[in-house]
Amino acid sequence: MPQLITRGADLDAFVDRALQGERYAIDTEFHRERTYYPQVALVQIALEDEIVLIDPLQVDLGSLRPLLESEAMCVAHAAAQDLEVLERACGTAPANLFDTQIAAGFLGLSSASLATLVRKYEGVQLTKGDRLTDWLRRPLTDDQVRYAAADVEYLLGVTDKLVAGLAERGRMGWVEDECQRLLDTALRKRSPLDSLRRIKEARSMKGASLAVALELVIWREERAARIDVPVRSVLSDIALVGVAQRAPTTEKGLREIRGVDARHLRGEGVIGEILATVARGSRATPPSPLRNRDADLERSLRPVISLVTSWVSQVARDYDLDPAALATRGDVEAFLADRSDSRLDRGWRNELVGAPIRALVRGKAALAFDGSGGLVLEHRSGKLFGRLESPD
Repeated sequence: MPQLITRGADLDAFVDRALQGERYAIDTEFHRERTYYPQVALVQIALEDEIVLIDPLQVDLGSLRPLLESEAMCVAHAAAQDLEVLERACGTAPANLFDTQIAAGFLGLSSASLATLVRKYEGVQLTKGDRLTDWLRRPLTDDQVRYAAADVEYLLGVTDKLVAGLAERGRMGWVEDECQRLLDTALRKRSPLDSLRRIKEARSMKGASLAVALELVIWREERAARIDVPVRSVLSDIALVGVAQRAPTTEKGLREIRGVDARHLRGEGVIGEILATVARGSRATPPSPLRNRDADLERSLRPVISLVTSWVSQVARDYDLDPAALATRGDVEAFLADRSDSRLDRGWRNELVGAPIRALVRGKAALAFDGSGGLVLEHRSGKLFGRLESPD
């Protein structure tokens, strides 16, 4: 049975033991349905010979900081949300990360679940837990303890199998780059414009209404963080768009807008804050209109996207890669538009697909069927099929 840690001294002793090893597996249980910040309810860690469940309701998780910042390899599965939880609870994120879901993608396993990997590599069928269980309830039930421990129990063994497969194919460097990319981006705060782009109804806005919408997005995020509630509890997307379009100057005008419910207007001073935000946006210089995802592309390149994406999927199959691990449609669009967020303009992705795509759009290469239903990228001859040669 795993050890349940509820005392600071026991946690400190465990961290000292963990620092003697080269790696550890970690997972977290948390809730955030009713809060802006994730409420961490349990942290599970496995070493080579022990598993502990750390109760953050009883101990300060800041004691994990020396372990997270050490050279020891942190093994996790689909770690993006865990990184956010750990950064907030411990004040830091792991210095070194091996994400088993990322690694599995480089062996052709598309978005593999932990249960899939444990069944494939360890021959164990994990029991299904209650997805809606209350992890903040105490005491934890025996089922909760078993379920939580299983999330880390097999991770190190799975990692050994994944590393062997990656080493055999010469792809460890690819995975290390991708895990570092996850560490670099997981905690990066989304910009207000990016948040606004996620609201479908806002993408066609322009002028003053767009300026107001942007100010409302900023205010909504700040208020949600201040009172620790989900952003849509502060103001729903449809309400935000309605307020931006109508730009009310009075409480009566605000209350008449579709989507603005009484729950959005509760709280001391909130009505005044919304009206002041609207006024500030109305005075601001409007930002450039939000563009469609392919608006950065030259018109002549837009038909290329589907063709290139099909070829990239073919390359992924040929190399036994999860297509999303190689390049998504968004990656292709970003690359063709020369955006800074492209993953295809450097490293192994550039070598495998980026440089060939560049040759294609420059007319130096051509896509063709290989006679078996597949696509191949070939050097272009420059001769058009069926064109009669000049009499000269």
